[in-house]
Amino acid sequence: MVPVASVEAVARVGFRGDVHAIEDSNRQVLLVEQETLDSLNLQPGVVKENITTQGVLLTSLRPGQLLRISDAILQITNECKPCRRMEEIRAGLQELLRGRRGMLARVLRSGTIHAGDAINVM
Repeated sequence: MVPVASVEAVARVGFRGDVHAIEDSNRQVLLVEQETLDSLNLQPGVVKENITTQGVLLTSLRPGQLLRISDAILQITNECKPCRRMEEIRAGLQELLRGRRGMLARVLRSGTIHAGDAINVM
């Protein structure tokens, strides 16, 4: 994962150019809290998130809830459960991320998302 200044969110597909951009998938976008990364001394992108949030309590979101980021609208689909690949990053990380790996979403409405855009829970 590499930081980008902006990304194109494509309805029903995901982020243009992303490996998880699969039509009608419930796993198109992964959002992770910067606060979680900070507490574990991890850099953004290390746990393979597409969007690193700040000031948004992702664990309070439920499947079906909508997020507006710029013109794009994302729909929360589920909590992302940490997989064993987290152990490749750091021993014990899978367990440390349990309940904090972030939320998965799909793109409902296309739009360009810029780094620093506000995330509005609808």
